[in-house]
Amino acid sequence: MAAQIIIFCAYVVILLLIAFFSRRKTKTTDDFMLGGRKVGAWMTAFAYGTTYFSAVIFMGYAGKYGWNLGLSATWIGIANAVLGTFVVWRLMARPTRHMTHRLESSTMPDFFMKRYNSPGMKIAAALIIFVFLVPYCASVYQGLGYFFESVFKLPYEYCMVAMAVLTAVYLLAGGYIATAMTDFVQGIVMIVGVVVMVAMVVTRPEVGGISEGLSRIAAIPEVGPGLASPFGSPQNAVLLISLILLTSLGTWGLPQMVHKFYAIRDNKAITRGTVISTLFALIIGGAAYFTGSFGRLFLAEAPQNLDTVMPQVLSVALSPAMLGLILVLLLAASMSTLSSLVLVSSSSIALDLVKGVWKKDMKDRSIMALMRVLCGVFVLVSLVIALLQPAAIVTLMSYSWGALSGCFLAPFLLGVRWKGMTKAGAWAGIITGLAVVVPLMILGSIGGVLPAWLSPPAIGSIAMLLSLVVTPVVSAATRKFDEAHIEKVFGEAPEKAEVAKARAAEAEA
Repeated sequence: MAAQIIIFCAYVVILLLIAFFSRRKTKTTDDFMLGGRKVGAWMTAFAYGTTYFSAVIFMGYAGKYGWNLGLSATWIGIANAVLGTFVVWRLMARPTRHMTHRLESSTMPDFFMKRYNSPGMKIAAALIIFVFLVPYCASVYQGLGYFFESVFKLPYEYCMVAMAVLTAVYLLAGGYIATAMTDFVQGIVMIVGVVVMVAMVVTRPEVGGISEGLSRIAAIPEVGPGLASPFGSPQNAVLLISLILLTSLGTWGLPQMVHKFYAIRDNKAITRGTVISTLFALIIGGAAYFTGSFGRLFLAEAPQNLDTVMPQVLSVALSPAMLGLILVLLLAASMSTLSSLVLVSSSSIALDLVKGVWKKDMKDRSIMALMRVLCGVFVLVSLVIALLQPAAIVTLMSYSWGALSGCFLAPFLLGVRWKGMTKAGAWAGIITGLAVVVPLMILGSIGGVLPAWLSPPAIGSIAMLLSLVVTPVVSAATRKFDEAHIEKVFGEAPEKAEVAKARAAEAEA
């Protein structure tokens, strides 16, 4: 326990030092939200990756679906790297950076307003973000709480309160710069932690190496060969595909994810960031789900709450010192996600509702003060929900993820890539996402109403796919924007404009 406490305290000190150092660089709203739009490749890539993977992945998804799907759950982590990271960086990073610069947008709601010339869409998007990011944040607190409670026998509530306070302190102090710098440190911790975790789990006597471990899983009478197969059992195909779509394609519409592209320095940083971010996701995501697939070899029977599978496995497989390292890994994964969620949610209220609608002459200093207050409020509300333990981690996360991506994926993706997008098409995409997720979420909470295959991940996936169909269809059938608006939105990239200006100056000389 002494080693764990020392490791934890050292980690906290490092975070606080970064926060207070960053405070000196955070002087304007743009600094607080986007780091002055000067963040490099490594910091942006690690910020994307650490926001992607939180304690929810390790404690909820990896443990639960490693138990239910076996080795095939590893495909979720691989898809997270390919579809959820590499493809999205290639498709969206450059146009998002260019367009948000051109429109001077620092939030997704503000982007929607300027892209689609719709103040109402800005208000709707801000409210959706705030409402659905609260349970998202609560699920992260739950993941941490279960780990502390299962492994270290610490009260669930105390852990979450401590993490909420720590997250609030370094975020309020330094804003996006503090978040990006701590994400870089936390990313390194996560890579070291997962490598150690995989190595120690597969070499334990309970596993006996990868091939022997898979043979032992297949030999469990009530399991059969399906859980040891890379392609899983046919009866689990719908669940596996739903999880891949939700956790990979879903990142394309999450405001806290695409927000990273707003702040990146230039196109060269995007090229490097694509490679770094993809490798990071492959290591973290693949390792988490791969480790979770061996859960049955450590536990004689399924725990009542499958969210506790991974904590129980790690408590058996790792030494106290290594548990301390994994503790820091989970803290790093969770706090980076929490800080991004809090920053995006508070900005949606401060910039898009208060300044954008009610008090348009609000000064920069007042906006920053309001954002810091709202950060604290968001942390508190999320913490209260997590303390109430309203649902399993996976369920809570899936509904939040599905609602946000179902509403925003199509309007944002097509908005930065396609000049034919219309205001009606964007509204249709947002409404479709809500119309699918909210009623099914209510019915799912009743129990026994929905068919077994219509799981929370499946609901979120259906919302995204329907929105991707409805949005372009409605856009094709409705009135297009005039050429002046399209030119304003899609005009030349800033780099090309600067080159052209320089050449013109040379010609005059």
